[in-house]
Amino acid sequence: MLPTFDRSRLIIKPLAERKHDIRIDQQLPLDELPPALDSKAMADIAELGRRMAAAKSRGAAVLLLMGGHVIRAQVARQLIDLMERGLVTHIGMNGAGPIHDYELARIGATCESVARYIRSGEFGLWRETGELNDIVQVGVTQGLGLGESIGRHILASDYPHKDLSVLAAGARLGVPVTVHIGIGYDILHEHPNFDPAAFGTASYRDFLAVCATVDRLERGVFLCMGSAVMGPEVYLKALSMARNVAHQEGRRIANFTTAAFDLIKIDGQWQAEAPKSNPQYYYRPWKTILVRTVADGGESFYVCGDHRQTVPHLRHAAIGESPTLPASAVS
Repeated sequence: MLPTFDRSRLIIKPLAERKHDIRIDQQLPLDELPPALDSKAMADIAELGRRMAAAKSRGAAVLLLMGGHVIRAQVARQLIDLMERGLVTHIGMNGAGPIHDYELARIGATCESVARYIRSGEFGLWRETGELNDIVQVGVTQGLGLGESIGRHILASDYPHKDLSVLAAGARLGVPVTVHIGIGYDILHEHPNFDPAAFGTASYRDFLAVCATVDRLERGVFLCMGSAVMGPEVYLKALSMARNVAHQEGRRIANFTTAAFDLIKIDGQWQAEAPKSNPQYYYRPWKTILVRTVADGGESFYVCGDHRQTVPHLRHAAIGESPTLPASAVS
């Protein structure tokens, strides 16, 4: 048996003692448009907005899988509004996403300096953040997934900024907001109260929820934002499972749109797979989202830009193509 680390020896400090790099007052106003990107990117965003609106009119899925940096980009208002309008029907995050979402809702700040706190061994070891482990354990006993456990907790709380929580909005609206973890990736896993069995069960429930959404992806839209591994890999496995069943039922899941939004500039023509001699061959959004999974009738787009630019412009484009629903129609 391998030796294991004794977590009971850890010192856990309150969040009040942590210096934060991001504060809630940096959230972008809902209708404020940042500077435009280049003309090609803006044209692609306009087309994606049209396709999101068309998917909504057909009742098809609009799935958005994203990295934690999207929450850190302070575009929660824009994401929540897309959910409220039915222009995004499912959001999936990596394990960092709910940490930032929860901290912003609870204390109005998030994001510690890794460079500063790793030197003293304090990085990630904050008491209030660690309470997420208890919240998930309770949710699992109620049959909930990881995202819904946290979202319901925030929604029921008296946290001062819960109106800007994407997870709470999902619980309020009945829109799936799921979380897809890898053990050891996130600061929650450092804490003595982390229960890997509970998190594994909860995150697997969330994965199956993504599979159910991908089953409705025909003539829909899949967006991957700022996720080089989680988004492409969760989507890839979910699509294989959904297509397996669809083929048995005489259905196809092939005619849909995919888009990858990221800060990384792709060198070359991304409409074809990069050769293995190119290190970018291993960049999963390129080969998985932009090429392989749309080879049977779909179409893909790549938008390079800061999420504080791309998300507001995408929302603006999608709203421009979608009729406004009365408040009573939002569920």
